[in-house]
Order: sequence, then C-alpha cells, then structure tokens
Amino acid sequence: MRARTSLAALLAAAGLLLPGAASAQQADGERLFRQRCGTCHSLEPGQNRTGPHLSGVIGRKAGSVEGARYSAALRESDIVWEGGTLDTFLAAPRQMVPGTSMTVGVPNAAQRAAIIGYLEGAVAQ
Repeated sequence: MRARTSLAALLAAAGLLLPGAASAQQADGERLFRQRCGTCHSLEPGQNRTGPHLSGVIGRKAGSVEGARYSAALRESDIVWEGGTLDTFLAAPRQMVPGTSMTVGVPNAAQRAAIIGYLEGAVAQ
C-alpha cells in the first residue's frame, strides 16, 4: 500500500496523473489536514497555534520555527521533515521521538499519505 501511495504521489508531482485525480487527492489531503491537524497547526507563516505553523515544513529541521513551543526532545532530534520522516512521525509521534509533546497520531497509512501530499503541494503553491 505504501508503494502504491508513493507512486501516486510521484506521478502527481510529475504531472502524470489526470488533473481530476491529482486535484481529488489534494482535496482529500486538505480535508484530512483540516480534520486531523488544523486544530493545532496552521499553514499560514508565523501563525503558531498549540503546534508550530507548517508552512514550508518540507525540508525544515524539526523544532526550528521561531516562537513555537517544542519539547526538548523534538528540538534536539536532528530530524529534517520530508515525506518519510513525516510518515514515521505521524504514524506514532512518541515512538519516533520519545518525549515529544505531540500526542495525536494518524495510524491510517492512506490518510498520512494524503496529508503529506497536501503539505508537499501547499509548499509548491
């Protein structure tokens, strides 16, 4: 399943999926982001909530958003956010980073992939 989701994300990024399929996947990711992440995170730069804003999260070092509250464990983790690290973290935050203050996980792989795809697309817009 993970390989299929990754392939879909690669095809969408390369523009090889039909526009309707890519936009449907983006819409699903946006809906899931709002439902699962939007209470604590924003995509607006500088708009930190309980968690840091996620604008530009891809390629960013964990624990590095100015003014955001982080656990020492996340600040000291040396994680750089990309598809794989986000997938592992979202699946089980406290397993990947013991001591993190993020308690909400997304156990469903397809939902994680849609959210990550949305975050990757949000960066490109």
